[in-house]
Amino acid sequence: MSNIRKVAELAGVSVATVSRTLKSPDIVSPATRDKVRRAIEASGYRPNQMAVQFRSRRSHNLAVLVPTIANTFFARVIAGVQQAAREQGYGVLLCNTLGQEEDEIQYAGMVAARQADGVIQLRAFNPFPDDAVEPGRPLPMVNACEVLDDAPCPTLRIDNRAAARTLTEHLIALGHRRIAMIQGPRRSPLTRDRVAGYRDALAAAGIAPDETLLCPGDFTPASGHAAAGSLLAVEAPPTAIFCESDEMAIGAISRLRQAGLSVPADVSVAGFDDIAFASYSDPALTTIAQPAEAFGRRAVEMLIDILEGRGEIESRVVLPHELVIRDSTSPPRD
Repeated sequence: MSNIRKVAELAGVSVATVSRTLKSPDIVSPATRDKVRRAIEASGYRPNQMAVQFRSRRSHNLAVLVPTIANTFFARVIAGVQQAAREQGYGVLLCNTLGQEEDEIQYAGMVAARQADGVIQLRAFNPFPDDAVEPGRPLPMVNACEVLDDAPCPTLRIDNRAAARTLTEHLIALGHRRIAMIQGPRRSPLTRDRVAGYRDALAAAGIAPDETLLCPGDFTPASGHAAAGSLLAVEAPPTAIFCESDEMAIGAISRLRQAGLSVPADVSVAGFDDIAFASYSDPALTTIAQPAEAFGRRAVEMLIDILEGRGEIESRVVLPHELVIRDSTSPPRD
């Protein structure tokens, strides 16, 4: 196994520079980091990470708390996290919490145990106790995607209320008046904000809301399938369905077809997230595109800024969203 001196020789830098690059890559120029990286790959050198951690008292690991790895949107966020972390010399500990607070608290405890340096939380819950850090020091966490209103750490999200209003306005502009909504979990801030945006658009168009057109879901295809069946049973079924996730929209389309209905000829269906399947579903899904990979990358950058003490950090970051119009929405039948 090649040693660190061989790496330094191949990179044309000092041993101290190689060591600095391994321990604190952010303080080394990108050009030097690249030379050291290529030299490590060429030599087959593998640093003794336990020794590095012992000297620095840091693990160079980031814990990512994910409500469910089965959700394809979160898979894209995780991909962004992994890429950004790798570029900055950090490892990623993926924690599939299933939204269980006890598990999230346990995983956050890895910071105190020096198994992780910080946490990226993708759900609206703070897993750290009030006395987790010394007064005046920031909490080693970034809350992304679904965020707490009063999060004691930087947050990263899109404007879900504005996005839901935009999508509902698209359906209204097509001529729909009976617009249903398949919601996410009732306790989720995402559901609160998206329902508010949906109601904003209806009110602006002078459309009275019909509570029978609001159905609960949990972001899964199965819940979209079940909710669509419930909507078909109301006295005046909707001509359009806004689903709070693409996965629920795909489940809803399946149920509508089982009932002999055509999408969008009989019922328009729209989703939210723009997962990979959205453009390949039949029909291709109209949706709100969220910058999933950007969520992951930006969360890593913000967390490492906290860990490295890099000046003032933005506390509330809002990323852009985009309405993507595809084949699953069209004007209603006369």
